Amino acid sequence: MERRSFVRQAGLAGILAAGAAPAVVNAQANIRWRLASSFPKSLDTIYGAADVFAKKVGEMSGGKFQISVHSAGELLPAFGVVDGVQNGTVEVAHTAPYYFFGKDETFALGCAIPFGLNSRQMTAWMIEGNGLKLMREFYANFNIINFMGGNTGAQMGGWYRKPINSMADMKGLKFRVGGFAGKVVERMGGVPQNIPGGEIYQSLEKGTIDAAEWVGPYDDQKLGFNKVAPNYAFPGWWEGGPQLDFFIGTKAFAALTPEYKAIVEAAAAVAHVDMQAKYDARNPLALKQLVAGGTKLFRFPKDVMETAFKESMALYEDISAKNPNWKKVYADYAKFRADETLWFRFAEAGFDDFMQSQKF
Repeated sequence: MERRSFVRQAGLAGILAAGAAPAVVNAQANIRWRLASSFPKSLDTIYGAADVFAKKVGEMSGGKFQISVHSAGELLPAFGVVDGVQNGTVEVAHTAPYYFFGKDETFALGCAIPFGLNSRQMTAWMIEGNGLKLMREFYANFNIINFMGGNTGAQMGGWYRKPINSMADMKGLKFRVGGFAGKVVERMGGVPQNIPGGEIYQSLEKGTIDAAEWVGPYDDQKLGFNKVAPNYAFPGWWEGGPQLDFFIGTKAFAALTPEYKAIVEAAAAVAHVDMQAKYDARNPLALKQLVAGGTKLFRFPKDVMETAFKESMALYEDISAKNPNWKKVYADYAKFRADETLWFRFAEAGFDDFMQSQKF
């Protein structure tokens, strides 16, 4: 029997039964993609998720599907990776979607918004809720399909030359804060600065900015922020569970075979879990070391938190009134957040509250 006729008539089950599966696997084409990251190589946790993704794609394809990973500035600027995917310069980007809220505020909902979902809730919204469906419908407008690409978990609240004692200290504060959160900081009287991770230290050292936030102890220690701004705030109310994404050009993804598409999806899932596992395991020691080295921890005052919450909710209403993309996605997001917060109040928060009062 002619081979192509056999494949058509037998179907996958017949092929497997006949022991012909290896031939089908070997028939997959060799593919080479390039991935542009928004992060420097020195940050092995957040940048490293792209390496994990690329490695898994290579392993699961038997080496036939290779993805080269390039750090911020190597092929594209940190904030230029979405344009790179759209125009076909690269096939895939690994980034924080909220960096691109200037294109449309809805990008932020795929990553993190002030007083939004925590990491577990974000994953639940994406997989079991309508998150992935709604965000993919939105990203299709930019010729992008997204796959979850990691989460840092709740972040710290940044480094300050002087501690924040009240709302008065927020006035005129030149603060490097990631993406969308700057809109809230601005409403609070601050002056937000959107600066890539690799450029924050120099800006803080030179006094171009008064404060800066990045992620948490493990990354912040690597970047050396404690050397130029000793006051470390918590919590990062603007990033309760920021999700990173792999943005893939729809044309590039559509050209893949079903098997390669499945490999991409599986590899992204591995990278997604791997990132937060690393942060959760590495942040505790880094925080201890920072404090031992003189870092001064402080909690945001109540009036700062309450003002931030009030301004955040008002901002979301304002955007909903003028941006139909945001309105559609945020309505679903907000309902999911309300249900999740109620559940976590009893189970997770109740357990955590007791455990954190114990001595080990």
